[in-house]
Amino acid sequence: MHEFQFFGGGWMMFLWLFLLIAITAIIVKFLFFSKPPQPKSSPLEILKRKYAKGEIDKEEFEDRKKDLK
Repeated sequence: MHEFQFFGGGWMMFLWLFLLIAITAIIVKFLFFSKPPQPKSSPLEILKRKYAKGEIDKEEFEDRKKDLK
C-alpha cells in the first residue's frame, strides 16, 4: 500500500512539472519567436510586387500606376 501512495504522489509531481514546462514554453514562444507586426503596404507597393512576380504585365502596371496618382 505504501508503494501505491508514492506512485500517486509521483504522478502529481509529474503533473506540476508538466504544467510548469508547458507554461514556460508558451511564454518563450510568444516572447522570442513572435514576428514583429508588418507595416501595411501602400497600394503602389502592392502593385510593384504584383509586377515583380509577373502577375501583371508592364502595360497593366503603368495603367494602374496612373490610376493611383
